[in-house]
Amino acid sequence: MDVLISGASIAGPALAYWLGRYGHRPTIVEVAPQLRTGGQAVDFRGPLHMGILEKMGVLDELRAVQTHGKAMRFVDEHGERQMEWPADAAGGDLEVFRGDLSRIICAAATDTEFLFGDRIAAMDETPNGVDVTFDSGLQRAFDLVIGADGVHSGVRRLAFGPDAQFVKHLGYYVAGWAVPNEWNLTPDHLWHNTPGRMIGVSGDHTDPSRAAALAVFASPELSYDRHDPAAAKNILRAEFRGTNWLAPRLLAELDSADDVYFDQICRVDVPEWSRDRIALVGDAACGATIGGQGTGTAVVSAYVLAGELAAAGGDHRVAFPHYAERISRFAKGTQKGGDTTGRFMAPQTARGIRMRNYINNQQWFLNLTFKIASSRSTNLKLPAYPL
Repeated sequence: MDVLISGASIAGPALAYWLGRYGHRPTIVEVAPQLRTGGQAVDFRGPLHMGILEKMGVLDELRAVQTHGKAMRFVDEHGERQMEWPADAAGGDLEVFRGDLSRIICAAATDTEFLFGDRIAAMDETPNGVDVTFDSGLQRAFDLVIGADGVHSGVRRLAFGPDAQFVKHLGYYVAGWAVPNEWNLTPDHLWHNTPGRMIGVSGDHTDPSRAAALAVFASPELSYDRHDPAAAKNILRAEFRGTNWLAPRLLAELDSADDVYFDQICRVDVPEWSRDRIALVGDAACGATIGGQGTGTAVVSAYVLAGELAAAGGDHRVAFPHYAERISRFAKGTQKGGDTTGRFMAPQTARGIRMRNYINNQQWFLNLTFKIASSRSTNLKLPAYPL
């Protein structure tokens, strides 16, 4: 079948890889002009995640570029440690930069056609397929269309409805941008809190001259143009004005930053993951901005969706419901980890910051936390789909 996938981050290329293995003809359309580089580190946990990466033949390449985990260290305005998660706890079984992961999976999807700098403008379902019109004016017909385009999925908006129906704001925003490593930082995360805000920085393990800034702040849902970097920069400057420690220097680098990530911390809840010949996978179906093991879930979901299509002989009417039934409970379980991420990173009171620091400095609490996270990422039994 000819299958159009929207999104070239993680879920889309992983799905394309498996569709190609099953003999289908995947096409990925990506609004960015090329693969996005950089990004924050993402991790995989447990035998389920690692087993699928091994089946895809990318595990050795990912291990060659892994970051080996980073300690998370909260400090006061003088740089004195207040709380710390050790690197072996924070990084899971495998941690890599999102850009490296996307590049390696895209390279593995050798049977895939890529359309960069374009996106789906309209879809018209017919008895035999989906007629797609792209922003560029290109028109083509596909047997199936899959939305793998993140929490603000364009496919979901066109086929299911606007974000307001499915995206729940969790009270925080998160941002990231590149900065020079003028402090000789190690790759460990250094984070500083004031009530309702966190700003921090970590060095790049591949290039000692580079570092990455990260910011989180509490806020009601904001009205701004998500595609306007200047709007995001202005919001960040206003929110962190007056914050001490390294904040003034990190914020000054926004002037020259050309790839600022900025989004709400949110959760995606879609009751039905497919409609006729259109389906959703990864964050588009059941996403969490941060802390919900979304990367591992995306890889697992792509494997299951392609496998169910193969098991059903390509009949989407059978495969799509089976895919959702098999994966939705698991995905919603891992997603729960993202519900408290904002409150953990930026408690809204000074007392909340002190309590967070105290309890997370207790070894028994860390052991319990990561035991729960590990159980969520392994709580799924998958069939051996025939290749």
